[in-house]
Amino acid sequence: MRPARRLTLTDDVYGTIRAQLMDHIVAPGARINIDALARNLQVSPTPVREALARLEADGLVRKRPLVGYTATPLLTREEFDELVEMRLILETAAARRAAGRQHVPVDLDRLRDAADLPGPVPGAQGYASIAAFTAADARFHNLLAELSGNGMLREAVVRLRPHLHLFRLHFPPTHYQTSGAEHHRIVEAVAAGDPDRADAAVRDHLLAARERHLPYFRPGPVGPAHDAGPAGPTAR
Repeated sequence: MRPARRLTLTDDVYGTIRAQLMDHIVAPGARINIDALARNLQVSPTPVREALARLEADGLVRKRPLVGYTATPLLTREEFDELVEMRLILETAAARRAAGRQHVPVDLDRLRDAADLPGPVPGAQGYASIAAFTAADARFHNLLAELSGNGMLREAVVRLRPHLHLFRLHFPPTHYQTSGAEHHRIVEAVAAGDPDRADAAVRDHLLAARERHLPYFRPGPVGPAHDAGPAGPTAR
């Protein structure tokens, strides 16, 4: 076993680099120099390499032979549409299965608790202001997939990691007001044991989230030519 201090250091480095990727401090598509990054973070290259391996699994960096690591480019409009299509296939299926199964009350309580989403972190900027929201949002969708009872389906949902990719584009402030309410409609459909209603609630939620992100792909203040990162002009 590695010492706890080593594990904590790797976690810290991972969190720092992930924030830099989300905030575009490390620009999408940019090559990542491990030694330079280690110097900037005042650590040895080893925890940086370990962190980058985890970020590769997250889909935030890519490793290429003879090149090394680069930051993953932002989603194109075509990739964005493909991601939404995959989520509609996987997550509606998970919701239907979850609604069709018998659940002990504690599982439904967990799902209700996970449906609540935190607001922005006061005084924080960039990814730090939305990190709690994105983590909570991911927990809800992953737990819904877990309650489907299909382990492979849950793994497919988790491996998509859509939250990390979508919120690298920009963060629609309307998510704060609407996503939690949409989650609770999904929970109540599952609790009522109504697969059709659960399917519709997830579909409505994902399509509404799609509409909230679409302005990024249009010309204008939040489009690609003007995008300032996940949380406004200070994020870069």
